[in-house]
Amino acid sequence: MTIAKQTDPSATKEQKPVLRRSILVVDDEQDVHYSFQRLLEDLPIDVRAAQSGEAAIELLRKQPAEVVIMDIRMGGKNGLETLREMKRIAPKLIVLMMTAYGTSHTAIEAMKLGAYDYILKPFDIPDLRHLIERLLEAARLAQEEGQTTAGTADRQGLALVGDCVRMQKVYKLVGQVAKTNATVLITGESGTGKELIARAIYQHSMRANKPFIAINCAAIPENLLESELFGHERGSFTGAMAQRIGKFEQGDGGTIFLDEIGEMPLATQSKILRVLQEGEVSRLGSNESIRTDVRVIAATNKDLAAAVQRREFRADLFYRLNVVRVSLPPLRDRAEDIPDLTAHFLQKHRRYLPQAAVRIAPDAMQLLQAYSWPGNIRELENVIQRAMVLAASSTIEISNLPEEMQEELSTHSEGRRSAEERALEETVQILGDLVLQNGATDLIQKLVGRLVQRIKRKQGGDERQAAEALGLRLADLRKLAMPQIPRE
Repeated sequence: MTIAKQTDPSATKEQKPVLRRSILVVDDEQDVHYSFQRLLEDLPIDVRAAQSGEAAIELLRKQPAEVVIMDIRMGGKNGLETLREMKRIAPKLIVLMMTAYGTSHTAIEAMKLGAYDYILKPFDIPDLRHLIERLLEAARLAQEEGQTTAGTADRQGLALVGDCVRMQKVYKLVGQVAKTNATVLITGESGTGKELIARAIYQHSMRANKPFIAINCAAIPENLLESELFGHERGSFTGAMAQRIGKFEQGDGGTIFLDEIGEMPLATQSKILRVLQEGEVSRLGSNESIRTDVRVIAATNKDLAAAVQRREFRADLFYRLNVVRVSLPPLRDRAEDIPDLTAHFLQKHRRYLPQAAVRIAPDAMQLLQAYSWPGNIRELENVIQRAMVLAASSTIEISNLPEEMQEELSTHSEGRRSAEERALEETVQILGDLVLQNGATDLIQKLVGRLVQRIKRKQGGDERQAAEALGLRLADLRKLAMPQIPRE
């Protein structure tokens, strides 16, 4: 090694060598390897590449890496299988999973097996560089603090339908929280699938071979809810003819799902708090404390923080429940998932309606995607089931859908057109003044660049969806996005 002679007297006598970091990129496409090497070429990072899971495992055994960036879909050993083996070899390894075909199962499994993060292709380059910096920092902390992440046994999960960006985040969170015993609060409007998410957490947890017991706190009368949850002794109240074992005892070792917990009476809330704090219950009519080991998952369509302010919900219980919050989006914010959900319900109800419709006409699908869905996924399933029965052929037509849906769309379209016209007129006035002041060329270039960036963000960074929304080819969109326009 040659050391250049220092000529600057103010320079330090000894210069520390730059610490190089190590990343292994695992993908069966060489273009991906090249892209990462170009992305990181100005940083002190050694980027190695493997084109298969088997090759990646062999490389790791010979020379460890701090961070692995790996595709899920590859020939031979897939990304999830490779991740499981990597974690056996190096439990502290930081692994980022990437895919162009995100599903609920892969997102949950990746996080459950110990992946640090899970992202969808195509990537936003500035965001990706920032993420890689976080991965390297996590690797450094893992080495210093001895953090480990062990994978858990592979289990068959529930079928969760829909792969929009917001649901991908939900699936990722499900995978992260499933491998812990943390209390979970699931929030969302009625009909968004809160119990389905609770069951997914349970199915992917270490308690999956123990009971899962669901209680609807709004469906059981107040005077019977405590008996249902905690049990009672014979003679503890009028009608208590025999001893009863409560759900918390029945569910020992498993998971209790408290649906609509916002409807739970305050007196019962205090006893739930005791279970969470001390792991003990007492049957009605008994002073004996019974130990119980349960994981509590709660769900509500209410704003519990506001209920605390109104003194309708205990603050201490709210904080105990709100350890990890999973927020489910309403169906009106998941329009891109409606075709998949519709196909799922068509297949589901064909078993009971063998002569019913099996597909849906394009204009009917457009109506489904434009409707506001106040009842969310539950309402969609009911509409599809009804339409299957009413359809005169094998295809659901727009006439088979409820009239109120068509009326809402007509009213909404008229209001949207007038709002669009007002917005367009205001925009033209502002742009006209700017053109007169500064000229058109630079302004139009900035306007187009910012429009492309905004649409791309609205599509969760997905360039293909952004191009489709703008009616452009992917290559044309990338050309328009090339100018370095400051972000809004």
